[in-house]
Amino acid sequence: MENRGESESAAAGPATSSSIPPPTPASYGRQKTKAQLTVEGYPVEGISIGGQETCVIFPTMSLAFDIGRCPQRAISQEFLFISHAHLDHIGGLPMYVATRGLYRQRPPTIFIPAYLKESVERLFDLHRSMDQSELNHILVPLEIGQEYELRRDLKVKAFKTYHAIPSQGYVIYNVKQKLKQDYLGLPGNEIKQLKLSGVEITNTVTVPEIAFTGDTMADFILDPDNADVLKAKILVVESTFVDDSVTIEHAREYGHTHLFEILSQCEKLENKAILLIHFSARYTAEVSYQFSIKII
Repeated sequence: MENRGESESAAAGPATSSSIPPPTPASYGRQKTKAQLTVEGYPVEGISIGGQETCVIFPTMSLAFDIGRCPQRAISQEFLFISHAHLDHIGGLPMYVATRGLYRQRPPTIFIPAYLKESVERLFDLHRSMDQSELNHILVPLEIGQEYELRRDLKVKAFKTYHAIPSQGYVIYNVKQKLKQDYLGLPGNEIKQLKLSGVEITNTVTVPEIAFTGDTMADFILDPDNADVLKAKILVVESTFVDDSVTIEHAREYGHTHLFEILSQCEKLENKAILLIHFSARYTAEVSYQFSIKII
């Protein structure tokens, strides 16, 4: 994988065999208890380390953003949204589809930038020829600004992001039917009769719920077409660098966002919660945790 500016190691020296203790019998089967991350009522799972792997999962909505190396929990998500074609974001795609098939789950629906359609189709054809399996899935190429109905109460729209290669983010909308003002207070049987007679008694209301940027420079904040991104209840945004050990210019050189840029533009962000992801591997887990969620 090419150097994209986020894979520099921490200041500590190179690891040696003596620095990694062998597993002990007591450690076999031991599982670390992970705190459940909940953002604005939504459980959030996954992993995101710059240059290594990104997959952000909203299990109650059965969707995942990017697939990384295909973490286990991603397999049970019915909808997958790919932001761009760097391997730390798309590398696990064939495994995701193959494993769902192995578990006899329904074929997933995979959203990709439209320009990737032929490349992704060739990728699956290649794996079919090697694996001798069907790899059934529904592939949905989306252009910037294009919408797609996931189900009656949920839709997605692709929006423009600004990375080193073509990329896009996704906004997930809740779709609700609200009774028109004229019919508020009417008895239920009258409303039912109006509906049966063909009267349109509701208005469709769409609310931006979750926005995911994938890899991008902070320029997406200034794009007038991205107003809903800045109003979504939850904004999941990359922040590859978080301190002054790396300059904003360096982050932009590789198509990434520095935390300082987000802070300088925070008056434009109307989100209730911002989930920061894609921290550089140079940072320790403790440093990353300190910056993992910012509430506005």
